[in-house]
Parts: sequence; structure tokens; C-alpha cells
Amino acid sequence: MFASLRRRLKYWLARSDQRFNDRADPKVQLEQAIAESQDQHRRLKEQAANVIANQKLTEMQLNRAMNDLESINGKVRQAALMADDAAKRGDAAKAADYTRAAESFASQLVSTEKQVESLKTLHLQSTQAADQAKAAVAQNSTSLQQKLAERQKLLSQLDQAKMQEQMNTAMATLSEAVGQDVPTLNEVRAKIETRYAKALGSAELQGQTVENRMQEIEMAMNDTEAQVRLDQIKVQLGLQAGPSAALPGASAAGDAAAGADKPADAAGSPEPEGSASAG
Repeated sequence: MFASLRRRLKYWLARSDQRFNDRADPKVQLEQAIAESQDQHRRLKEQAANVIANQKLTEMQLNRAMNDLESINGKVRQAALMADDAAKRGDAAKAADYTRAAESFASQLVSTEKQVESLKTLHLQSTQAADQAKAAVAQNSTSLQQKLAERQKLLSQLDQAKMQEQMNTAMATLSEAVGQDVPTLNEVRAKIETRYAKALGSAELQGQTVENRMQEIEMAMNDTEAQVRLDQIKVQLGLQAGPSAALPGASAAGDAAAGADKPADAAGSPEPEGSASAG
């Protein structure tokens, strides 16, 4: 019973974690990972600093013990010399006192020597630990710098992925319907092309009627008469050798119109040579 409940609980927890990871923003998760790496590096530096501080403390203790050892050793020697000198002078009391002092200093010397040996071993161990801590900090610092550089690369890739996803969505909306009330681009194109084709067909049918043919004939006649009139004016101005008679009766009508256009006082004036030769 309890085992089944534990399995179900683990399943729901794993499912919840999966949903969270699927919906979580990769950029936020990346920043969290970098922040965690920076915190780990900070904690590692603090631990390394403690190890190095312990190595420095042990070194100071060893130096102080070495100095004490040298001082005590000198005191033992001095006490032994003074005891021997007192004994030579026959002063047994002072000789005994100096001897006891020398023995006391000798006891301190033995204790200090043991302390120095212990501190040497401890100093060696702490030095090795400090070196390892420094190497670990340097290695972790390099790893952190690589992660920071990789973060920029991943952020750039993430932005590119988002842009590509948006482009894919935009391209999909051009060929697929967004919803029931929104037409596709292909549907709109087909509708416009259908209307344009119908308009072209209607215009073509309108161009085939009798009225349009009559209008074309009238426009052609007007264009011909206008051309004849222009030629007559050019002949009168001496710009052309002779008139052009495109239509029957056009020359007579042009002469009458030219006579009407001349001023009254110039009616008897001689015509240009071009006009006389043309007549």
C-alpha cells in the first residue's frame, strides 16, 4: 500500500517537473545555472581561503616554536655551564640550583621539540591542502569563464531559434487558415483573380458590340480629316510640296476653309510659289 503511494507520488512529481521544464523559459533557466555556478565558485574561494589561512597560521606557529626551541636550547646550555662553574668553585648549593634549572629547561626543550615535529607535519599537510585549494579555484575559475562564454553563445542560439520559430509561424499562416473566420492568402488570391478575369471578359464583350465598331469608324474618319487639314496648312505655309487628298472632296473643303481663314485685306495678295505650283 505504502509502496504504491510512494510510486504514485514520485510519478506525479516527475510529471510536474517535466511540465515545468517544458514551460520554463530557457533564458531564465540559463541565467539560473550561471548564477548557481557563480555561487559555487564563491563558496569554493571561501573554503580555499580558509585552507590557506590555516596553512599560514600553522606556518606562524611553527616559526614561533622554532624560535622557542632555539631559546630554550640556549638556556639549557647556559644553565649547564653555570652549574659546572659553580661546582668547580665549590659552591654546591648554586651548582644544585643551576642543575635543577638546566633539567627544567631540558624538559621544556624536549616538549618543544615534539611540538616542532608535530607542527612540521601539520604545516606540510596544510601546505599541500593550500596548493590543492589554489589549483581547484584556478580550475573552477577557468570552467566558469567557459560557461560565461558559452552563455553568450546559447543566448544567441536561443534568439535565432525564436526568430526562426516566428518565421515558421508566419509562413504557416500564409498557407494555412488561422481560424474559421480568417481566409487564407490562397483563397484571397483566387477570389481576386476570379474577379479580375470576369472584368476582362466583360470588357472584351463590350468591345465586340456594333456601337463600338461605329465609334471606331467615326474616330478613324476624324483622324483622317484632321491629317488632311494639317497637310493643307503645311502647304499654305510652304512646309510641304503638295496637298494630300485622303478623302474625296477633302481638297475643296480645305480650300474653302483656307479662304475663310485669310484676312480680307490680303485676299488680292499673290500666293506663295508653293501654292501656285500646287494649284
